[in-house]
Amino acid sequence: MQTLNRTNFKLPRYPERVIQFGEGNFLRAFVDWMIDYANQSGIFEGSVVVVQPIPQGLADIINEQDGLFTVVTRGLQDGSPVVEQKLVSSISRALSAYSDWEQVLACADDPNIDILISNTTEAGITYSPTDTLDQAPPHSFPGKVCAYLYRRFKTFNGDPEKGMLILPCELIDHNGKHLQEIVLKLAEDWQLEAEFITWLKTANVFCNTLVDRIVTGYPGAEAAAEICAELGYHDQLLTTAELFHLWVIEAPKGTSERFPLHQTGLNVKWVEDLTPYRTRKVRILNGAHTSSFALSYLAGFDHVREAAEDQLLGEYIQAIIFDEIIPTVEMERQELEDFAADVIQRFKNPFIQHRWLDISLNAVSKFRARVLPSLLPYLEQGQVPPLLSLAFAGLIRFYRGAEAADERQYTIRDDNSVVEFFDQLWRTAGSNYAAAAEQTLAHSEFWGSDLSQYRSLTTKIAEYLESLDAKGVTETIQAALAASKSRSE
Repeated sequence: MQTLNRTNFKLPRYPERVIQFGEGNFLRAFVDWMIDYANQSGIFEGSVVVVQPIPQGLADIINEQDGLFTVVTRGLQDGSPVVEQKLVSSISRALSAYSDWEQVLACADDPNIDILISNTTEAGITYSPTDTLDQAPPHSFPGKVCAYLYRRFKTFNGDPEKGMLILPCELIDHNGKHLQEIVLKLAEDWQLEAEFITWLKTANVFCNTLVDRIVTGYPGAEAAAEICAELGYHDQLLTTAELFHLWVIEAPKGTSERFPLHQTGLNVKWVEDLTPYRTRKVRILNGAHTSSFALSYLAGFDHVREAAEDQLLGEYIQAIIFDEIIPTVEMERQELEDFAADVIQRFKNPFIQHRWLDISLNAVSKFRARVLPSLLPYLEQGQVPPLLSLAFAGLIRFYRGAEAADERQYTIRDDNSVVEFFDQLWRTAGSNYAAAAEQTLAHSEFWGSDLSQYRSLTTKIAEYLESLDAKGVTETIQAALAASKSRSE
């Protein structure tokens, strides 16, 4: 079996054009994979300098393999399983922010490196008042960015043409705006020149982005050995991902010319407002998860794929998306339906085992953010959508936990205040389902308002709670689907 390096694999090298903070599985199987496609298409022709932003990481292994690694994408395409293997060569080298900080800063001196990409986890874009410019490096990621940009500002004497295109991929709303605000705050803390602060604001483009791809990472020793045997080389950085990918970048018109990944046919969208795309993802993808987890688990399914492939639960998931969620999202209908079809196909991916109990983590706050915005428009029009109402009842029933000895035992994972509320609720309400519904909906700390004002919703959820106990999950879902169909006719 061959060793993976550029001596054994004669792959093209390209000028360094991107500095990337983060060397983990996601960026390598998402951004670097995309850049490799763009290089092969002759559209970008640039390589990536990867920075390991924390003391521990993969920089040494990346350098050992000369920046080469394999991405295996797996999933369903038109209903059939597809596996694709790609040897990615877009990384030129890896640096450690802690042992190679001066080399990191030297990249700021290169006029060709004018794109900065990051994924330092959701906690990475945080303000650290203890950061200073003379630290090597500053502790926080924004501190590192501020120091890096200041070096570039000084090197090029504040040339407005030498600003950076900055694309954070951290999973927080308004990630680019948030990063820029912290960098500006640090520049003020460090008492840097007013000209630098102006240059930060005017010469650099901090983009809000939305990323969407499930990256399952290293597939485990046994599976990795099988894949490497098939590839004919050993790859310590082998990573797996689903086929689906989406990168939405919010930027001023004309910005895409600097980084034209969209021209490869990849699912990259440059937009002036990514709000509709964020709403689409949260309502349809995340909303379908959150509105299905309780009923699916209570029906005996442990994984998303099992429920999505089941005749009844599959019908429920499809109906709640197409019949009740999509009508509340303000976006072109066909685009919503195409995205929804992709979502359902992703749920059925045989290569991913996504546990419903993992999705159940902090489900109350998730329901408020992901499902309630789809439910409220109906309530405000005096309507009670059957399936979204059943999802709400399923959530309340799930938080009762397993009581009978023959029920599957599971742990409710949420804030203590939430767990204690439902524990007290069900101990006092017992089989008084109307009281359980009333008290839950009235708890405005959970939902942002008192939902018990919607009397028809309260009544319907109480009916569903009673039905779940008396008739079971299957019969209750069947009744809700029948009500949904008659409502749409």
